Amino acid sequence: MGKQYSEVNDYRMYTTKAELHKAVNSLMGLIRGIQYDGIITNEELAEVFHWCNLHRHLENNSPFNEIIPMIDSALDDGQLDEEEIQDIQWLCNRILHQDEFDEFYDLVTVSIQELEGILHGMLADRKLDDTEIDQLEEWMENHSFLLKGTYPFDEIDSLLTAVKHDGVVTKEEKSMLTAFFANFIDTKLSHNIHEPEIRSLQEKFSINGICAVCPEITFENKIFSFTGTSARATRNEIAEIINNKGGIFNNNVNKKTNYLIVGADGNPCWAYSCYGRKVEKAVQLRKAGSPIVIVHENDFWDETY
Repeated sequence: MGKQYSEVNDYRMYTTKAELHKAVNSLMGLIRGIQYDGIITNEELAEVFHWCNLHRHLENNSPFNEIIPMIDSALDDGQLDEEEIQDIQWLCNRILHQDEFDEFYDLVTVSIQELEGILHGMLADRKLDDTEIDQLEEWMENHSFLLKGTYPFDEIDSLLTAVKHDGVVTKEEKSMLTAFFANFIDTKLSHNIHEPEIRSLQEKFSINGICAVCPEITFENKIFSFTGTSARATRNEIAEIINNKGGIFNNNVNKKTNYLIVGADGNPCWAYSCYGRKVEKAVQLRKAGSPIVIVHENDFWDETY
């Protein structure tokens, strides 16, 4: 299973204590992510084995001199059972709580690194299912008190809220989630997640997924907010256009907001990175009964000419 070390020894390896700490946090998340659907496939096992191969040149150094032999032994029969997973997690937790690691990262950084590992684990078999999405949502809820207001937690939370608002996550929405989650995975460090495949998805899916389709926009006495960036106009210019058409521009999203315009500028693969919190707030207010329409910038311009 996995690429041999000779194939990956040109990658940047972890040498500092801070990087070692990140590697262990990522492993913890990776294992948690592959567990989420209750079935560990050969592809997912290969991803864990690949993690070992990437660090095998450090096998004589702590903490890899403990972690790698344990994982190798666990994978020797081509399986990873619950007891073996618990043993690996126990060892990682023990290592992470040693003094030489504690000084480098606070709880926020540790949790974000674990979250990125979880996303990696979820995509290790190159598909998402409902159970994995539900488990991720539960993890997000349990860590909201700590991570709310940080990147990429808010952006991921916004997208999860949007795709689950009707209680059903469609095949297309799962593809959109895959495209977004892959932003936080280094495909060079993955055995199964291939960059061309991910790029193809990221070109297809952008912020459109949570915007209204061909919305009817009226301006007179309506309150507009804008988020993100636009290649066509500055925020002040957009506000002036709205005001000239009889609308009201307010930079903050609240229950009186009628339209939230989402800027279209930037690489599609970072479609949510600049404005997750406003989109999230709009979705939450809409669920509470406020008639907020989330509008893609392209539809806004169609209505202004």
